[in-house]
Amino acid sequence: ANINIIPQIKRINGVGDASAFGQLDYSMRIWLKPDVMATYGLVPSDVNTALAEQNVEAAPGQFGEQGDQAFQYTLKYSGRLKDEAQFSNIIIKADANGQILRLKDVARIELGAQSYASSVKFNGKQALGIAINQTAGSNAKEVIENSIKTLDEAQKSFPKGVHYTTLVNVNDFLDASIEKVIHTLIEAFILVFLVVFIFLQDFRSTLIPAISVPVAIIGTFFFLSLFGFTINLLTLFALVLAIGIVVDDAIVVVEAVHAKLDEGYTDAKKATVDAMDDISGAIISITLVMAAVFIPVSFIQGSSGVFYKQFGLTLAISIILSAVNALTLSPALCALFLKPHKDDHGKKKNFLERFYTAFNTSFDAVTGKYKKSVGFLSKKKWIVGVGILFFTGLLVWTMNTTPKGFVPNEDLGTIMSDISLPAGTSQEETNLIIARIDSIAHQIPEIKNSLR
Repeated sequence: ANINIIPQIKRINGVGDASAFGQLDYSMRIWLKPDVMATYGLVPSDVNTALAEQNVEAAPGQFGEQGDQAFQYTLKYSGRLKDEAQFSNIIIKADANGQILRLKDVARIELGAQSYASSVKFNGKQALGIAINQTAGSNAKEVIENSIKTLDEAQKSFPKGVHYTTLVNVNDFLDASIEKVIHTLIEAFILVFLVVFIFLQDFRSTLIPAISVPVAIIGTFFFLSLFGFTINLLTLFALVLAIGIVVDDAIVVVEAVHAKLDEGYTDAKKATVDAMDDISGAIISITLVMAAVFIPVSFIQGSSGVFYKQFGLTLAISIILSAVNALTLSPALCALFLKPHKDDHGKKKNFLERFYTAFNTSFDAVTGKYKKSVGFLSKKKWIVGVGILFFTGLLVWTMNTTPKGFVPNEDLGTIMSDISLPAGTSQEETNLIIARIDSIAHQIPEIKNSLR
């Protein structure tokens, strides 16, 4: 993995680090025989000395160089030992009679792992884990897609029977979250359209906010690209909120023009011009107030600023664009679409008109009760003061008692567990217990894979 896979992953743009865990690096393991060692009067340091002297990488030099000879020869040396047979023939000791004691006489040599202190098993089979971390500011979606593409390419050269799978892929969570937010975006637009249609009770009037909202949202995407923002959970959530905000300006314009037509205007263009003279200042002031709330949030520094910057600027941009629409596009649409009100008194009403009448009657009744409650509170001002103090105290209490955190916990579809056994428990016993826990976990139908 460190030779064939890790270097390729580290070359991917946006990858900060890639590390393998649970790997068993090849190593020549030498198991000394204490009784034989004692017979020859050897200690482990004697073996270490022989290994250091005979398993080296060196330049032997040449014969006959600068020696006034007809020929000179370059000495060749095999270098470091590579297999069990070469290590077995290492000379530990020799005497004057030519008798030689080799390493295989005092030890058992085998090719194994450098350390067996840790291992990784995937669904009970021997495996290797690779963790990939991205650099700060990089696009997580692109890093994951490029990493998977690299692994797919590397898999073509894997030994037979070896394959890879992803255990924790944040992309799955991001894709599901973004898809959910997009659904919410569509649902919010439909609900806004229905609410506007019910209250304005005119398809032409409803069409004006329905056109203004997508224009403001599309314009927001242009500025997102200009600022280098991506379509992520923060910007999409801001757009969901923006739908309910940007529609207000268009509704204000339509209502103002309707009010002029109710007063007896027979020309929609004239009604629109007079209405805009009355409400242009209000639209500008509302926009500035809303922008003043969200723009300063984008200047927060640190980790919090990363979250608030894209969210605040996305909302501020959409609000400003909605005001521009309300001062330009919405009046033009009102002049084109709206018609002078006709007197339909005495005409037979259809089902939709009867629904409008019943809705308006109910709404007027609720409005009347609201007016009475406001009038009552205006006379009993002390009740308002007590209410403000009560809710202020309730706010302080909830702020102090509610648990606090940086970001909410997210369900990524994974469960991490740490198993601690009594001190002195052997590795074999530990593996047996973990294997038993793994088998129990796999009895749960929702468990797909496990790594231990």
